[in-house]
Amino acid sequence: MTLTSFDGLGLAEPLLLALNAESYLKPTPIQAQAIPLLNEGRDLLGIAQTGTGKTAAFALPILQRLLDADLPRVPGAPHALILAPTRELARQIGERFSAYGRKLPLRTAVIFGGVNQHHQVKALKLGVDILIATPGRLLDLCSQRHVRLDKVAILVLDEADRMLDMGFIHEVRKIVSFIREERQTLLFSATMPPAIARLAHDILKDPVRIDISPTTVAVDCIVQSVMFVDAKEKRALLIEVLRDPAMKRVLVFTRTKRGADRVCRQLAQAGIVADTLHGNKAQNARVRALQAFRDGNVRVLVATDIAARGIDVPNISHVINYELPNEPESYVHRIGRTARAGAPGAALSLCDQNERPYLREIESLIRRQIAVTKSAFGLPAAANPLRKTALASETPSRDRRLLRRTFPGSPGRVPKSPNRERTPRQSGDPR
Repeated sequence: MTLTSFDGLGLAEPLLLALNAESYLKPTPIQAQAIPLLNEGRDLLGIAQTGTGKTAAFALPILQRLLDADLPRVPGAPHALILAPTRELARQIGERFSAYGRKLPLRTAVIFGGVNQHHQVKALKLGVDILIATPGRLLDLCSQRHVRLDKVAILVLDEADRMLDMGFIHEVRKIVSFIREERQTLLFSATMPPAIARLAHDILKDPVRIDISPTTVAVDCIVQSVMFVDAKEKRALLIEVLRDPAMKRVLVFTRTKRGADRVCRQLAQAGIVADTLHGNKAQNARVRALQAFRDGNVRVLVATDIAARGIDVPNISHVINYELPNEPESYVHRIGRTARAGAPGAALSLCDQNERPYLREIESLIRRQIAVTKSAFGLPAAANPLRKTALASETPSRDRRLLRRTFPGSPGRVPKSPNRERTPRQSGDPR
């Protein structure tokens, strides 16, 4: 039976009031399936990406169970522990716990590296019920005896496959060894590589498995397209694409940190307001970049795959893959940053000759061919929910030349229009 509200999930009135304040009208599939089972104390293996509502799926039952248990608060000894792979995801989870538990007498703290630990240690000494942490900083504070994990009754591993990718799997196993065996354990992962399957087998007891396919979400909700272009022409083409006013809030992905910085500089030279998000930036700089992007002060955020998971920025109109990822699952996570909460969204990939094998792997994963577009703006008018018209006569003349220079075999050629107006070259526009 499909639930049409949160009323039937056994949640306390303060939680229902908080959900109403957040405009949560009805549970997502993973919430409807997971919350009743977690309220019963079952272990859970969840195959789900961000954007499916999984944070609420584990946060709400944790808040409910700790409220019912009324456990004494002990300095440095949390009752629930949520492990996240990145600082951004840890902060976001902490914000959600604070929002859902705003009317509850429960205390939450978030700890992560890259910042001074003073305020984190102070929060732990005051006592917390729920601790959200990245593995490295948590182990540091455990070794300094600021945290003890023997009272953790609920453990959540979020984005487990991302922790594997980032080399945290041994740290995670060490943290788990500090926690008592009589606990409830939840493991969420967007994919299930062998190492994560082994971890799940080792730490979960008779788990319920819930599988929310990320590829279905990507295929059904996001208008996807690809343009074929020489690698050396990507910069100019990206600038032309971003001149479209429909590109209101755009996330551009590169494979490397240096690449992100380089693209950001090139956009700035072209007069496009942009910032970067990657692992080499200091934590406060990353927070400022994300906040500026959320507030609309920065229209374009250029990021590495650190932003593909766990970054929930509303109303991202477009995701542009400046470089295709070499792992097809990363493509799904990248484009999943748009078309959230029922909003329209679109994803455009710029594919050069060397990236064609990556494109084939992506299409194999999502089980469909990505539409090849001939429009300089990436999205055909008939399919683009954010741009009603993308007429060939609107294509800038310089971009037509770029498309004609695409490598052999690409379908990026646009026929000449005898009536088109000549588009003047913009000042500062690099050739």
